[in-house]
Amino acid sequence: MALENCSSGPKSPLLGSSSSSGISSNSWCAKLIDVEEAKNQMLFSLPMIVVNSCFYFINLVSVMFAGHLGKLELAASNLANSWAMVTGFSFMVGLSGALETLCGQGYGAKMYRMLGIHLQASCIISFFFSVVISAIWWYSDMILILLHQDPDIAREAGVFLRFLIPGLFAYSFLQNILRFLQAQSIIMPLAFCSVGSLVIHIGISYALVHWTGLAFKGASLAASISIWISFLTLGLYVLLSKRFNHIWRDGLSFEPFHHILTNLKLALPSAAMVCLEYWAFELLVLLAGLMPNSGTTTSVVAMCVNTQNIAYMISYGLSAAASTRVANELGAGNPDKAKHAMFVTLKLSVLLAIAVDLVLLLGHNVWASLFSDSAEIINKFASMTPLLLISFVFDFIQGILSGVTRGCGWQHLAMCINLATFYFIGMPIAGLLAFKFNLHSQGLWLGLICGLACQSSGLLLLTLMNRWGKVAEVSTNSNRENVLLA
Repeated sequence: MALENCSSGPKSPLLGSSSSSGISSNSWCAKLIDVEEAKNQMLFSLPMIVVNSCFYFINLVSVMFAGHLGKLELAASNLANSWAMVTGFSFMVGLSGALETLCGQGYGAKMYRMLGIHLQASCIISFFFSVVISAIWWYSDMILILLHQDPDIAREAGVFLRFLIPGLFAYSFLQNILRFLQAQSIIMPLAFCSVGSLVIHIGISYALVHWTGLAFKGASLAASISIWISFLTLGLYVLLSKRFNHIWRDGLSFEPFHHILTNLKLALPSAAMVCLEYWAFELLVLLAGLMPNSGTTTSVVAMCVNTQNIAYMISYGLSAAASTRVANELGAGNPDKAKHAMFVTLKLSVLLAIAVDLVLLLGHNVWASLFSDSAEIINKFASMTPLLLISFVFDFIQGILSGVTRGCGWQHLAMCINLATFYFIGMPIAGLLAFKFNLHSQGLWLGLICGLACQSSGLLLLTLMNRWGKVAEVSTNSNRENVLLA
């Protein structure tokens, strides 16, 4: 079978947008950055920031409703949410990263039919891992007790997680659909769906917690229901919209089973890549609990981790833009445009990081007061702020470069970089500075900064030293093999 010629298919608003004609070559702005490319990437990024934030806050809203039922419920829901992120949700986000490569490059190569096949293959893989993780969640209370968590809190966390299991399946499918649409730059339906789901979720949570006898159980059940609503809404849109007729023209079949191995080769390193980074942040919170005055230190470090996560949501939009632009252009056989798009996104990430730094620098006390009324904790957070400003810059840069690696299909290399920089450099330095030199929370964060700096440098070297023309050639050959296999 020859490569599909679908030139009449839809065109991505980001494809072919790197031209800066119409901007004077003498303009200082044009010399600093490709304005047209930057504008298109920002228009892509802003809705993706909304999408990521809304889906993140669905679980957080459930924790908030549960937390108002009492101290035990607050502790249990927070523990359950952290455990769910560490063992399930972050893994599913990473697992879907294979579609950023396969669908992104396939769309750039105008092989639209393969997008549907890759989506189905990824959903099959996600279902299998959801079953495995569900078994872990079902027995999480016993696992958490073995990890020396408070038995009462662990048992309640186990209850919370059992009612969250249905949501895990929907979340895994939802992430796949999100990547499928992102690869085609179809983002406004995602934005509307995510905002609508969050609004509905607030109502469902209130009703189940306060109007039924479920109470604490209702909080996690509400999250499952809301995630299923999001998945079903987007799933029906993808299957029934005429916009995707060129993708589903042959309907559903057993063909995706032939592509599971291809998908797994990217999905597993992608999942490891995401989890290794996420676990490093969670490890800092655990290390903080081993210090003198552990209550205050743990609270401050947890506040810093949450602040970093929220800031990363802002950079995630640009990361998605970088991944999509690079994958589309490589699939279309335009390695120079892919490399150009990467540099534009990097410049935008630095500007965005500086803007976020200024906001935190001017309002760190106000921000800290949202977490705690304790003057001691607010002052401790203020002492951590200069370190957070530095970590933001490196985290924004590595976020963009991580998106580039997913677009190129370098997940296995990025996984090795994350493993080396966080667990052989960052975390050992954090432990040494925190415990040996008694720098406590500042020492932990300095170690993290070392890890982020090395990670950013490693990913930058990876992107600069690789031959982009060769990457585009590999992408083209891979697309031909996929079509022949189909």
